[in-house]
Amino acid sequence: MAGGLETLAGQAYGAKQYQKLGTYTYSAIISLIIMCPPICVLWIFIGKLLPLLGQDTSISQEACKYSMWLIPALFGGAVLKPLTRYLQTQSVILPMLITSSSILCFHTISCWILVYKLQLGQKGAAIAFSLSTWLNVILLSLYVKFSSACEKTRAPLSREALYGIGEFFQLGVPSAIMVW
Repeated sequence: MAGGLETLAGQAYGAKQYQKLGTYTYSAIISLIIMCPPICVLWIFIGKLLPLLGQDTSISQEACKYSMWLIPALFGGAVLKPLTRYLQTQSVILPMLITSSSILCFHTISCWILVYKLQLGQKGAAIAFSLSTWLNVILLSLYVKFSSACEKTRAPLSREALYGIGEFFQLGVPSAIMVW
């Protein structure tokens, strides 16, 4: 659904309505966070749903265990995807390259420690992914908050962001269906 932000962000930035870009980003983050609880419910019951679709029961149970540990990453992704779209719209790519490279190193080490050294297996892999996602959110958020490159487009969280949720869903849902 974050693809819906591309249209809104591109239009706002192209029209030099820089504050609107920040507001649309907040709308996207709020909208995606709203979508997380229903997905969490699906993931919680995926062990029971997959066998109904013909999946092996043992595989379904493992998928459920893995999904449960990915729930924090789901919420992190709801923040991270709009943040990256926000920066891409402004062609602010270098900070994303740097943070992604740093996160890759962090993820490789944390995954190895959690999976092999602490012997957490797939649970460790999911935890490492969640930690990496949230670390990326923190690093990019700090960049957006303090960088002069985002000064024009940084907007305060306001009611306008709540009003933009409907507009975001109008573009985000078709975008999600198209990708699906």
